[in-house]
Amino acid sequence: MMSFSPSLPFRKLTAVAVALSAVFAATSVSAEDYASQSDFGGVGLMQMPNARFADYGTLTGLYYDNEEYRRLAVSLQLFPWLETTIRYNDIRPIKYSANPEFSGDQTGKDKGFDVKLRVLQESYWLPQVALGWRDLAGTGIFASEYVVASKRLGPVDLTLGLGWGYMGRRDNITNPLCEVSDSFCTRATGFSGSGGRFETDKWFRGETSLFGGIQYQTPFDPLVLKAEYDGNDYSNERYLGQLEVDSAWNFGADYKVNDTWTLKLSYERGNTFMFGFAGALDLNGLGQVKVANRRVPTPNTRTALGRAERVDDARSSRKFRSNVWTLAGITVSELQNVRSAEADDIDTLRIYGSQRYYRDYEEGIRQVARIADQSLPENYNYVEVVEQVDQIQLATTRIDLEAARKAIHNTDLETDLENAFSRQNTKLSAIEDNGLYEAEYRRTWPRLSVRPFLDQSFGNPENFYMYQFGLDLNASMWLAPGTFAHGTISGNLLTNFDDFNFLVDGFESKLPRVRTYIREYTTFSDIWLSNLQVSHINQLAPNVYTSVYAGYLERMFGGVGTELLYRELDSNWAVGVDLNWVKQRDYESHTGFLDYDTFTGHITGYYEPRFMPNTLIKAAYGKFLAQDNGLQLNVEHKFKSGVIVGAYAAKTNVSSREYGEGSFTKGFYISFPIDILQTEHSPNRGFIGWTPLTRDGGQMLGRSMQLFHATDLRSPFYKE
Repeated sequence: MMSFSPSLPFRKLTAVAVALSAVFAATSVSAEDYASQSDFGGVGLMQMPNARFADYGTLTGLYYDNEEYRRLAVSLQLFPWLETTIRYNDIRPIKYSANPEFSGDQTGKDKGFDVKLRVLQESYWLPQVALGWRDLAGTGIFASEYVVASKRLGPVDLTLGLGWGYMGRRDNITNPLCEVSDSFCTRATGFSGSGGRFETDKWFRGETSLFGGIQYQTPFDPLVLKAEYDGNDYSNERYLGQLEVDSAWNFGADYKVNDTWTLKLSYERGNTFMFGFAGALDLNGLGQVKVANRRVPTPNTRTALGRAERVDDARSSRKFRSNVWTLAGITVSELQNVRSAEADDIDTLRIYGSQRYYRDYEEGIRQVARIADQSLPENYNYVEVVEQVDQIQLATTRIDLEAARKAIHNTDLETDLENAFSRQNTKLSAIEDNGLYEAEYRRTWPRLSVRPFLDQSFGNPENFYMYQFGLDLNASMWLAPGTFAHGTISGNLLTNFDDFNFLVDGFESKLPRVRTYIREYTTFSDIWLSNLQVSHINQLAPNVYTSVYAGYLERMFGGVGTELLYRELDSNWAVGVDLNWVKQRDYESHTGFLDYDTFTGHITGYYEPRFMPNTLIKAAYGKFLAQDNGLQLNVEHKFKSGVIVGAYAAKTNVSSREYGEGSFTKGFYISFPIDILQTEHSPNRGFIGWTPLTRDGGQMLGRSMQLFHATDLRSPFYKE
C-alpha cells in the first residue's frame, strides 16, 4: 500500500495553498502568464520545476550563484509542448583536477541536459501537467524525474509535484510506482563517470518526494514572489556530502527589468542566499527592417516601368534583365518565348536564372510579377521562372499574369499575389531550345567574400570558456558549366585556444585519432587552409542530382568523393548516398597529410513530418571516419525568423567504454539568416555550434558541398 506521512512543513504548504485558493478564486484579477526561470534553468520556481512553459520560440539564458554552485543554463522552447535545457554547473568548493598543471585553479565542472514535456494543457477546471527529466544525459549528479501540475487562480499560480532522484531525497512519500513493480522501490546508487548515457534503469525509481510551491504576481507588475517546499534534503551531494539545511522552504523574488532581463534573488534552505539573472530572446521575432532600395515602382505613376512593345530586341531584353536583377535579385542566364498548351501563339516568357539576393525565394517571384505587369507586352499571359544552380534546374514557378494583376491593382480584394503562382518541373531538354537571350558562359576572376566565425568550447580543463574568433576569406570560381573551384583561408583575430596545454601525444585510444588531434590543429598556426576543392554538379533526371569533388575537403581531411540525391518537387522526403576516400591532413603543416586514410560514406534520409511543421529530420547510416559503423540522427527546427536550431547524435558499433567520456557523439547548433542582422536582404546563413565533448567515434566528414543544401528550392526549408 502507498503511504504518506506528511511532515509539519508540508501541512503548512497545503494550508497556505488552500487559503490562497479561497482568497483568489473569487477575484477577477488574472495572473500574468509569467515563465520564471528556475535555479537550474528551464521554467520553474526555484530548486523545483513547475508545469509552465515559455512562449514558443523563446531562448533563455540563466546565471545562478550561491555558496556551493554557480550555474549557466540555456533553455529553448523548441515546441509549445517541449522545453529543452543545456546547463553547466560550477561546483565551487572543489577543483577541476588534482593536477594543477592540467587545470590550474579552475573549480569543478559538470554539464547536464534537461527535457520537459507538456502532458495536459490547463483548462478552466483542470491544471496543466508536465513530465520532465533533469540531468538526462549527464553524469547523473543532479539526475531527477518528475511529474508536476500547476493551476492558476487569479494572480496566484499553485504547483504540486512528485519527484524522484535528486528531487526525491526528502523521501516524504512512498514511491507510488512500487504498486506496479517492486523494481521501482529501489534506485541504483553511484554516478556515471563518463556521462552521456541515458540511465533508464534508474528512472522513476527509489526515494520519492512531494514538492510544491506558490508563485504570486504582485500588483507591482515587474515583481513576482515565490515560495516552495523543496523535495531535496541535500543529504548526499556529490563531492560536497551533506549540506546544512535549516528549512525545507525556499523563498524568492523575480524583478523583471524589461522584456528581456530579469533579476532573481532568493533565500534557500533557511541559511543560503542566491542571486542570478536571466535574459530571454524571441527567435520568432528576430529581424531588421529592410531598406526599400529594390521596390518596384508603383504602377501608373511617373516612375513606373515602361511597357515594351517586344522583348526580343537587344535593348528591351537588356532592360528587362536589368530590372529582374536589380529589383528581383535574379541573375538571368536565358530568356525563352514559349507557347502554352492552351494558346495558339507565344504567350509565355520563360526566365532561367538564380536568386542571389532574397532568402525568401517567393519575394523574388513577387518582384518578377510586378515587373512583368508593368513592362511585358500585352500578349504575354504567363511568366515562368526556372530556378537554377548553374546547370541544374530546381523548380519552375509559373506566374498567371491575369491573376497577378488583380492582386497588384486591387481589382479583386479576394485575390492575393501568391494565388497567381504555381510550381512545376520544366523539361531538362527545354533549355536547349532557341532563346531570345542566352548568357555567354565566361570564366571570370574568383568571387571573394569575407565572413566572421566564432568557434566556442565550454567546460575545458585549462579554461572554462575557450573561443576562437576570426575571419574566413572565401573564394569561388566557375571553371566550366557545372564545374567550380572553391576554398577558404581562415585566420584568428582573437583567441585563447593557445591555453590548450593537454596535447594527446601519449593519449591511448582504441579508435583511430580522427578528431582528438583538435588541439594540435587549432594551435599550429593563426592562419590555415580550411578547404580547397574542385566540384562538379549535374542533373541526370528531373529528380536525380549528382556531384563529384576532390581536394582538401575540410580542416582535418582531404580526398575525393561523390554524392547522388533523389528529391522530388515539393516532396517532404528525399534520399541521398555519398561515398568518399579521405586521408588525414597533417596538423604540423598547411598542406601535408598523415598516414591514416579510410573510406567513409552514408545513406541519408531526409524527412519533414506533416505533424511537426518546420522540422527536418535527417538519418544517416554508414561508415564513419574512425571506421565505425552506425547511425547519426539530426533534427532541425525552424522558427518564423528563419533561425534554425538543430541537435545531432551518433550511435555506432563502438561501445560507450571504447568511446570514452561522453559515451557517444552529440552536439547542438544554431543556423541563422545573415539578413536578420542587417538592413539588406541576403540568402546566406551563419552558424554557431556547441559540442559537449569531442571524441573519435561517430564522426562524419565535414563536406562543404552537399546536394540537399544545393537543391533546397526543390522543397524550400533553408531559403523559405
